[in-house]
Amino acid sequence: MLRKRVLLLIGSPGVGKTTVLLKIVEALKANGYIVGGMISREVRSGGSRVGFEIMDLSSSKTGWLAHVEQEGGPQVGKYRVNMKGLDGIGVKAVLQAIALSDAVVIDEIGPMELFSDEFKRAVREAAESTKLVVGIVHWKARSRLMDEIKSREDVEMHVVTFDNREKMGDVVTEEALGFLKTTRRNKVL
Repeated sequence: MLRKRVLLLIGSPGVGKTTVLLKIVEALKANGYIVGGMISREVRSGGSRVGFEIMDLSSSKTGWLAHVEQEGGPQVGKYRVNMKGLDGIGVKAVLQAIALSDAVVIDEIGPMELFSDEFKRAVREAAESTKLVVGIVHWKARSRLMDEIKSREDVEMHVVTFDNREKMGDVVTEEALGFLKTTRRNKVL
């Protein structure tokens, strides 16, 4: 039986996908695994969402992924994408995780991120690597890259809902640890 190596979370906006992902990250770290990659978080001001911050899990370096006051860059809704932040922090974090970590985290693969050819290359490289990949796919993400990834035999999609989000972190963590323990055991043999 093929163990799933690319574990993707999908769900509607605001359902708690990033919260589930962070729970998985903490559980993997607690089990002694090195986890790297990128996390995106919404930023609010005065009760309104003004943008999205991107963070490198290894270095904790942050920058803007998109902002309502971003000058230039591709537009998604009321936000403009900060390509420099995405490529300089997000892409770099994913590539470093492929090279140095046990698990690669990608939050998220969505319309904003898919404007970057460098990001798409990094995601493809992660999917084609031998590393565990845990990521979030935006519910509206449609691209050739997403079709390629979703059709892989080693990909498992997990739908996060309001009803299952409390247990979904445990479900995916168990799957991730199963893969990591198998690969660690195979390295020893």
